[in-house]
Amino acid sequence: MIFIRLLKCLFGIYAAIVFGVMLLVSFIEYLFVFLLFSKERSPHIAHKIISIPWAKMLSWLFFIPAKIKNKNFIDPKKTYVFIANHRSLIDIPIYALSNTNTLRFLAKAELTKIPMMGYIIKRLYLSVNRTDRADRNRSIEIMRKSLAEGISVFLCPEGTRNKEINPPLLDFRDGAFRLAILTKTPLAALTLLNSGEKLNSKRPLEFCPGAIYAIWDKPIETSEMTLADLPLLKEMVRTKMIAHLEEWRCKAH
Repeated sequence: MIFIRLLKCLFGIYAAIVFGVMLLVSFIEYLFVFLLFSKERSPHIAHKIISIPWAKMLSWLFFIPAKIKNKNFIDPKKTYVFIANHRSLIDIPIYALSNTNTLRFLAKAELTKIPMMGYIIKRLYLSVNRTDRADRNRSIEIMRKSLAEGISVFLCPEGTRNKEINPPLLDFRDGAFRLAILTKTPLAALTLLNSGEKLNSKRPLEFCPGAIYAIWDKPIETSEMTLADLPLLKEMVRTKMIAHLEEWRCKAH
């Protein structure tokens, strides 16, 4: 047992070094994109030639191939409000590999303070101070503008990482569902099944390689919905995601 934990720690250190190097390389590539392309084109260019290749390279170097079921449910030419559960620091590259649509992640404001990564988030993605109601309202307006531009947004409705096995999902916040209804944008939910088993939030140095599995549900059309339907929409999505997680846990045991 101690030997296995030692191996996981060594692999975790290797993964941290790889991530640092990849972040530096990507940062330089992003700078060139920002210099060569307009503010309107840079999100599309950056996502296709940097974000997705970056995620693929991390997946390969970390030995965590992404096994995404029902990718055909996502139309690469459509705009969506994407949501997913969040269990691990390695979820981000899996999110990026889950579809080919140009998208903007909604990140917590604390990440904008990280060198290099913070600059990229400020230029390409969206951030929110979860404790500031005014900032949450501002982020909703920015996301509405992104959707109007034809760029999907990707949120974690739990609001933070779920570091526990039980409950399988934290309570969902309203933001993603409100956004989908107000903008009449389809809502697409991705359930990551085992990322928390590969990199435990309570032991961040213990990294276990292996395939990460995720599953898309069919996108939900919101064009006929009003805000009165928000609780039902939220509960419907949550129920489906919990069912996937419970089914995975039963199979694993």
